[in-house]
Amino acid sequence: MSNKANHEAYWRANIKLVFICLAVWFLVSFGFGILLVEQLNTIKIAGFKLGFWFAQQGSIYTFLIIIFYYVKQMNKLDKKYKVND
Repeated sequence: MSNKANHEAYWRANIKLVFICLAVWFLVSFGFGILLVEQLNTIKIAGFKLGFWFAQQGSIYTFLIIIFYYVKQMNKLDKKYKVND
């Protein structure tokens, strides 16, 4: 694989990973926290309505998990395409 093709494949994989992470974050923060809040509020966990929990805490926790996932996946991509520092 040529250097240019390797570079393009690396960025395609990177952009795909970013899109997946943003889609999950959007689904959790906007979808669960705003659009589906009434349906989720019918479920209670530890005394809290699930829709309220997603709006207040869940999207933040999900964002932190996504950050760690992204770092782990990018390290794998860096090794695969030999662009690690």
